Amino acid sequence: MANHERWMSAAPAVPEFIVPATVEEWIPKRHEIRSRLLSLLGELPARPRVPQVRLVSRVQRDGFVEEMFQFDNGAGAVVTGTLLLPEKRSGLAPAVLYCHWHGGHYDSGRQELFQTNAVPEPPGPALVRQGYVVLAIDAYCFGERNGAGPGGAAEKGSGGEMTASKFQLWMGRTLWGMMIRDDLMALDYLCSRPEVDAQRIAVTGISMGATRTWWITALDDRPKTGIAVGCLTRYQDLIQAEGLKHHGIYYFVPGMLRHFDTEAVVALSAPRPMLFMTGDKDQGSPASGIRTIDAKVRLIYGLHGRADAFVNEIYPGVGHVYTPEMWRRTLAWLDRELSPKF
Repeated sequence: MANHERWMSAAPAVPEFIVPATVEEWIPKRHEIRSRLLSLLGELPARPRVPQVRLVSRVQRDGFVEEMFQFDNGAGAVVTGTLLLPEKRSGLAPAVLYCHWHGGHYDSGRQELFQTNAVPEPPGPALVRQGYVVLAIDAYCFGERNGAGPGGAAEKGSGGEMTASKFQLWMGRTLWGMMIRDDLMALDYLCSRPEVDAQRIAVTGISMGATRTWWITALDDRPKTGIAVGCLTRYQDLIQAEGLKHHGIYYFVPGMLRHFDTEAVVALSAPRPMLFMTGDKDQGSPASGIRTIDAKVRLIYGLHGRADAFVNEIYPGVGHVYTPEMWRRTLAWLDRELSPKF
C-alpha cells in the first residue's frame, strides 16, 4: 500500500457531494456549503461596506488611465492595487477583477497586468482597450506587499509567505481566507466606482489567480461570470497523485475534506456562466479530479436549466500554462458575457 493510501485510509472518509433532485432542494444546501466554507476559512475580521481607498497616482496612458491606490484591510495590512479605466466609454462600463498568479513570482503581483510572465500578452492593456475597467491588487506577500508581513522587510518570498501563514493560524484564521477577504474588499471597491456597471463584472486569473476566481464566485454572487485557467484541483485526486508539493502552504484550508471536496465549492457559482481551461499535464490539477468535478457541477447547472453555462475544457498535452488559444477564448467569453460598449 502506498503512503498516500495509508494516510487516506486512516483519515475520516470524505463525504460524497450528493446532487439534490431539484433546484428547490439545492438552494438551502448551497447556503449551507457557503456558510461552512466561510467558517473553515477561520475567524475573519468583518470588512467595511466599502474600503477607504487612498489614491496614490493617476497617469494617462495610451488609450487608458492608470490609477494606483491603497486601502487598509483592517487586519494590519495595506493592500496595494491598480485600476485601469478605458479612455473611451459610453455610459457604465463592464469590469474585470483580475487575480494574479503565484508561480513564485513574489515581486510581480499585480504587475502581471503589464507582463507576459503568466498570460500570452499583457492582460491589463489588452482588456482596458477592449472597454473593460480592470482592477488588480497585490495578494498577501506579493508585489508591493512582498516583505510586508510580520517578519519585516528582510523576510520576503516563500519565507514571508510561511510566516504570514503561521501568524494567521495563530489568530484562528487562514492565509487563504485573508487573501480572499482582500479580494472581496477589492470587489467592493470595484462595484462602488461610478464608471462601473456592477451588474457586469467578471473575475479571472491563472493558477493561484484561477483558484481565487472560483472561490470568489463561490462566496459572492456579484460577479456575473468567471474564467479560470489551470488549478481546477480536486483535493482527493491531488493526494492520490502525490501532488501536494505542487501547491504552496497559503492554499490549504483546515478541515475542508471533513465536509466536501472541490466540486462543492465550484457548484456554488451556478447558474452563472463559468469557463474553466486546464491542461491534462498540469501536475497540480489531476485530470481525473477535473472530470469528477465536471460530472457533479454539470448536474447542478442542469437543475437551473443552464448546463451550457458551465464550460470545462481539458486541453490534451498541455501543462500549467496559459496558451494563446486559451487567451483568445477568454477574450471571446468576456465579450459574449459582458458586451463592452464604447
